[in-house]
Formats: sequence, C-alpha cells, structure tokens
Amino acid sequence: QVQLVESGGGLVQAGGSLRLSCAASGRTFSSYAMGWFRQAPGKEREFVGAISWSGSSTYYADSVKGRFTISRDNAKNTVYLQMNSLKPEDTAVYYCAVSGASYYRTEADFHSWGQGTQVTVSS
Repeated sequence: QVQLVESGGGLVQAGGSLRLSCAASGRTFSSYAMGWFRQAPGKEREFVGAISWSGSSTYYADSVKGRFTISRDNAKNTVYLQMNSLKPEDTAVYYCAVSGASYYRTEADFHSWGQGTQVTVSS
C-alpha cells in the first residue's frame, strides 16, 4: 500500500503562489495516477486535479484551470501541485491520493489518502 505525506501548505496573500508536494512511499508509485483534492471548512471534499501515471495527461477542476498545475517526478516518488494566482476561495486543506482506476475524477476513484496540508489565502 502506498503511504502519502503532503507538505508545502501555508499562509499566502491573494495573488500569490504556493507549491504543494506529496511524497509517496512504495516502489509502485509510478504505476498509479495521482490526484489532488481539497476541503474547505463546512464543505465537502472536492476534486482539484489529477495526473496520469506517466505524467502525460492532466485533468483539472474548472475552478483551478489555468492557475494550478500538477506534475510528478516518478524518480522521486513525488507529485506536485503548483498553485498560482491564489484566491481566498482556494483556502482549504489539500489532500493527495492514489488511483488505480482508469477513470479518476471522483473521491471514490482514489485510495491511500495523505493527511492533508492547510492552505490559507488572505484577501
């Protein structure tokens, strides 16, 4: 089973940038698609984006398209979420997760969640 640890969260002003990292244990990391989700206070966890096992395909929620970029380094067992032009509504706990499914856009398609990292965007 893959274990995940997110890092890189913090407090940033609106318009700023952050890069989140998700480090995975296990030698099968490169076999899985990876996803990022977020959960704001009082709201359900929502899909942010995902990347295929090879990194050749990426998918994004409409709310972050053009501002966020997902990438991965299979040699380092790490997936990244570069977040630019941050908005106060991006404030949430961000989670990474693993998917062995052929379609990976919903929570049900993912497993082995990390513990999350807090991102707070001030206005």
